[in-house]
Amino acid sequence: MANLKEIRTRITSVNSTMQITSAMKMVSAAKLKRAQDSITQMRPYAAKVKQMMGNLTETMLEMENPYATERPANKVLVIPINSNRGLCGGFNANIIKEVARLSAGELAGKEVTIYPIGKKASDSYKKDSRLCSSDAFMNLEEAYAIFDDMNYQKAADIFQPAMDAFANGEFDEVRIIYNQFKNAATQIVTTETLLPIKAEEATETESENNDYIFQPGKEELLEVLIPNALRTAFYKGLKDSLASEHGARMTAMHKATDNASDLLGDLKLTYNKARQTAITTEILEIVGGAEALNG
Repeated sequence: MANLKEIRTRITSVNSTMQITSAMKMVSAAKLKRAQDSITQMRPYAAKVKQMMGNLTETMLEMENPYATERPANKVLVIPINSNRGLCGGFNANIIKEVARLSAGELAGKEVTIYPIGKKASDSYKKDSRLCSSDAFMNLEEAYAIFDDMNYQKAADIFQPAMDAFANGEFDEVRIIYNQFKNAATQIVTTETLLPIKAEEATETESENNDYIFQPGKEELLEVLIPNALRTAFYKGLKDSLASEHGARMTAMHKATDNASDLLGDLKLTYNKARQTAITTEILEIVGGAEALNG
């Protein structure tokens, strides 16, 4: 059994760790509320953009648009969205695993390029030959700095080089992989193919109410709507990932705090047993000494 000093040192260390994890849990909970409200407010807008695309399906199939050009997917750009910080359970690892799974499965034999968003993703692919070079895209540090003060314009600037590369024929397909936010304890790893953009089929209800007069015409409207829909989808992925990160970190820190509390209880019990043993030993030594003197 460890001596009393060692146990006291461990109790102090675990108690300090528990205070840190508890504080991180509260911080993540506060950030989660804001991020959750943000993604919840954005989803109706993103859904409406999809609905408009559905209403313009016929025109979209007829027109030529650099972002809607379909060709054999031999060169694929994969954009994994991770976080800048750790301590959030399997949040980052799940994205890395999904990229590896796609590379070994569906994308096997294709030329895959990785354009990571988030410092954890950048660190994971530092030595990977598939990592997108900064001379072709924005600097990777600028890409992961998006989470420091995220807004639509910054997200659009980050994604624009990928859109331009697809339009120029450098890539045949562009996918994003991110954690979709469901609740604080559940994040769903999601893969979306953003390019080439495909027309959304309008539902039966939408088709019945599809008698619109477009001003300007459908073609002119799509010239603006398609790029906006792409940037919106990417921005939504970033917002989903950010909310998922805070939820995952809050859950991880909650579990860490509970584990530290349990460990602290065990250590205190061990300390009390060791202290009782030491006191008993001292009493026995005193009694033994007294008896020896009396004898």
